[in-house]
Amino acid sequence: MDFMKLLKSFEDFIFEAASWLIFYPLTLGRIMLHPLKAMEYSDREQSDDNEHRYDDSLSPPLLLMVTILLSNLISTAVHIAPPDATTSMLKTITATQQNLTLFRTLLFSLIPLIAASSVVRRQGKKLSRQTLRAPFYAQCYLAAFCAAFVAAGDVFLRRPELNNAIGATIICGGVLWFLVVQSAWFSAKLNISRPKAAIIAVWATVRALVYMLLVVIPVGYI
Repeated sequence: MDFMKLLKSFEDFIFEAASWLIFYPLTLGRIMLHPLKAMEYSDREQSDDNEHRYDDSLSPPLLLMVTILLSNLISTAVHIAPPDATTSMLKTITATQQNLTLFRTLLFSLIPLIAASSVVRRQGKKLSRQTLRAPFYAQCYLAAFCAAFVAAGDVFLRRPELNNAIGATIICGGVLWFLVVQSAWFSAKLNISRPKAAIIAVWATVRALVYMLLVVIPVGYI
């Protein structure tokens, strides 16, 4: 009986992993073409039952994690070395692809977390897991697409034979796209003007980057 349950679990995993080959590029395409509609779709999916939630796409946190994983694999394939493991914590993080992917995903998820908390507070709602979930999931869609830009640009920056200007342009383009969509999202959610929403979007992103540094810097010394 236990063996049959294990076999069924493995069967479900194979199907789920294989389906990512379809739904990963499909979800990225939706975000690229219609980012705000993709975020609205994420909000609607929160009301579905667990079995049918994100049935025709990848869930936002999973999309972010898969994007980070693919960026790590691409970096390895083009012989970009991971950060020098000068501390015991860094050695643990870079010891396996799983550890590195999990750490980078958690680090990058600070961006959607801070944006989600910003909109919840400005809407006058109580900050809780329930109120954070929907905006956090929606924000993960934006973060995943931005991460794809950053990963692609990073390849150009870290390979000496490639054009660094192209890498910088790709990263700047991804960040600009992120801030423009982020501003539109804040404007719609808070019913405020685009200029005011842009200030909130930039401030939320800056705060997230500061928190990321507060995580990364101690890791380099522990």
